[in-house]
Amino acid sequence: MRNRTGRAIVALAALLAGANVQAQVVQGGLELRWGDPAPAQRKPASKFEAALVLDGGARLALDPDQARRGAGDLYALANRRVAVQFSAAKSAGGRRMIEAIVPADDPAPMRAHGLAGKADGVAKATLGSTRWITVACRFGDIAEEQKPLAFFRSQYGEAAGELGHYWREVSYGKIDLAGSDAKGWYALPQPRSHYVTGPEDDEKADLTALFNDCTAAADADVDFSQVLGINLMFNGDLDGFAWGGGRCATLDGANRCWSTTWNPPWSFNNLAPLAHEMGHGYGLPHSDNSDGDDDTYDNPWDVMSDSWSNAVRDGTYGSRPKHINIVQRDRLGWIDAPRKRTIASGSARTRVTLDYASLSGAGNVQLLLLQTPASPDPYRGTWYTLEARRPVGDYEGALAGEAVIVHRVGPNYSQEAESQDADVPPANTANNEGSMFKVGEVWISPDGLFTVYVESKTATGFVVVVDPKQRLTGGRGVRRRR
Repeated sequence: MRNRTGRAIVALAALLAGANVQAQVVQGGLELRWGDPAPAQRKPASKFEAALVLDGGARLALDPDQARRGAGDLYALANRRVAVQFSAAKSAGGRRMIEAIVPADDPAPMRAHGLAGKADGVAKATLGSTRWITVACRFGDIAEEQKPLAFFRSQYGEAAGELGHYWREVSYGKIDLAGSDAKGWYALPQPRSHYVTGPEDDEKADLTALFNDCTAAADADVDFSQVLGINLMFNGDLDGFAWGGGRCATLDGANRCWSTTWNPPWSFNNLAPLAHEMGHGYGLPHSDNSDGDDDTYDNPWDVMSDSWSNAVRDGTYGSRPKHINIVQRDRLGWIDAPRKRTIASGSARTRVTLDYASLSGAGNVQLLLLQTPASPDPYRGTWYTLEARRPVGDYEGALAGEAVIVHRVGPNYSQEAESQDADVPPANTANNEGSMFKVGEVWISPDGLFTVYVESKTATGFVVVVDPKQRLTGGRGVRRRR
């Protein structure tokens, strides 16, 4: 395998060498990974990595900003086979520039001699059985096993507060974790210092070595070809982060990309951060709020942002995960068409009954999309989404209030959803009144294209009135009593 990987690296280097060659198209698996710091250290900020994994096993690191622009919706392509078109030109850093990324497992966007265009809106729905396996591994120089194997198995259970129950509820029954299991503890062949290197304040975990050695240790007991995701649990700290996303490899004869998480004890001791990392494994990006800083963990309306604030506490599993926001649910194909409605700017004034996002089998709209005019640059368009939330249930019971929540998202959901805060300045954490729009209050979009009035409350949500007529004044979103 080592010689095969070496040959692939040499071939790749030859393919991408030289500024005068023509644009080239390279295929492989797309790995996206997010690093999330421990709650006690919100700084440094989260990490994000993107890589193209060639069939021979070589990995080509991709510039995240170029990859996002080249793909349109990069997150929709997580853990999939893609084709990356590199230009003949090089960046200032000497790397070949990315022109486009499209799915190679769907021939529609591809032509015989190149790429048809960027892969906007091609996310595949995540439905049905999504079986995970937990593999618990201990470093060669750390003996402690923080939790018994029975604990990890029970995390996948179907009782309230367990992951099987949680993912069924948050997906409206669209997915389940049936058949998920746990194995371990396995001894890694090396001490922690082999896998985590660098100075104490800037450590780097070798996620590839951790994955390879941990799965190899469990290979006799696990048929990895039968699972969608792998939760790796380690008995010591990694680099200050828990990681979630994808890993493309060959396991048990299957060459594909697995949803994968890398968890230190502080992560697997609480279901909220573990669900957050699993969300990355499903391809979900972070959410954010509108305060403009570089801290993405300040939106407590989504477990894919702030896992810890406004969380229901559990005596066995620590912090429970709250739901994901309506944008994330739609990204994974969990919102049925009758539960969605789009209102374009310039349309007539419209009254909409908006049911709580947490309701399974809702009878009214749960995702209300406000569409702005098309931009000449398809990467600069904006959508707004409205959803109704309330502090009720096994996971949502500690939310800040009962209200309509507004998010701003980029074109085709290609950017992180930002909850809108009408307070000036916006709060550092979006569990304030300015982020909750209640009966009698008005929200005006920052671009002035939409006015939303929360007219009344119903037994299952709210009635909102949307006026999409273009206005002359813009600025920040506004919240006021009518």
